Amino acid sequence: MKYDRILIRYGEISTKGRNRNKFVDKLRKSVRIALAPFPNIKIESSRDRMYVLLNGEDGIEIIEKLKNIFGIQSFSPAIKVDRDVEVLKQASLDLVSSLYKEGQTFKVTPKRSDKTYELNSDGINQTIGGHLLQSIPGLKVDVKKPDINLRIEVRKEAIYLSCETIQGAGGLPMGSSGKAMLMLSGGIDSPVAGYLAMKRGLEIEAVHFFSPPFTSERSKEKVIDLSRKLAEIYGAITLIIVPFTAVQQAIREQIPENYSMTTTRRMMLRITDGIRQKREGLAIVTGESLGQVASQTVESMFAINEVTNTPILRPLITMDKTDIIKLAQDIDTLEISNRPFEDCCTIFVPSSPKTKPKKEKVQHFESFFDFEPLIQEAVNEVETIIVKPADDQQSEFKSLF
Repeated sequence: MKYDRILIRYGEISTKGRNRNKFVDKLRKSVRIALAPFPNIKIESSRDRMYVLLNGEDGIEIIEKLKNIFGIQSFSPAIKVDRDVEVLKQASLDLVSSLYKEGQTFKVTPKRSDKTYELNSDGINQTIGGHLLQSIPGLKVDVKKPDINLRIEVRKEAIYLSCETIQGAGGLPMGSSGKAMLMLSGGIDSPVAGYLAMKRGLEIEAVHFFSPPFTSERSKEKVIDLSRKLAEIYGAITLIIVPFTAVQQAIREQIPENYSMTTTRRMMLRITDGIRQKREGLAIVTGESLGQVASQTVESMFAINEVTNTPILRPLITMDKTDIIKLAQDIDTLEISNRPFEDCCTIFVPSSPKTKPKKEKVQHFESFFDFEPLIQEAVNEVETIIVKPADDQQSEFKSLF
């Protein structure tokens, strides 16, 4: 059976009220960006459903693309048929016959979105189920765990048939929750945090701190490759490279060693917040997990957060390292993160960093040096890169709309 469309179910979007159309529009944009390599497809959307009309394009490749789009709860390859009962019977037989193997079971799952249709749910069950049992020798009914579940959705314009439900990525469409800056290191945690933030509808711009000659070009390439993995979700991601050498050297010279990590994180946060203001972001996302390292204790976060009133989002805050690693494997960033190239977070690490720093003490130490000119210089001298997926041969995605 050759499917002619893919039916997309919204999931969490369906719980929205008057602003549901905003979320549907964002999802439609995400789908169009992801499916840009398939020029013949057509996307139709309504308040309750979205359809990708294949028009001869490769349905298998399109299914793989749809699995990674946030905002899709599930989807099904489907065929559209007229509302005529005889047409429905024949199309159902053709679809089930194309999938049936000897000894398999089935059930019919009708959904009547249009209650004016001549058959009610029981009528659809009896009419279609009976026709299939008569027409396919050996076919049996199993209403609990069928091998084939024929879903029949009756709508005003047509009837849609499908037998397979594929889980989507869930979450909310990209960009529906605003823009945030992701503090992206070369480690395992921050790319996973970025992925989870994107899943909740945030448009992410990545900020990476680069300290040559202490960090190499290979470490920079590593972060670009991590950004490329995140870009596979949305077609492109902005990576902002911050020159951080001067700030780190000043910290090394001016701040007591056991407080240097706290001040380093505070300066990073101040710089990221300055970039956020220029880029019109609304929040900052980090890969912090409670208690994982010295700078991620509650006391450290309290002392570090003091430099900004901007919301700091920590998607990994309660997660175990093993769970984070599993997610990194799932999104294919773990191998890149494990490359042996240091970033600025791993150089100048004190031998005994404070795990319970005092806010008043770090303020006192920083008061002897004016960091503001170095912070402004770092904000103004950033390098901005638009990173696209490795296999992206499309033109700028904005030209699609």
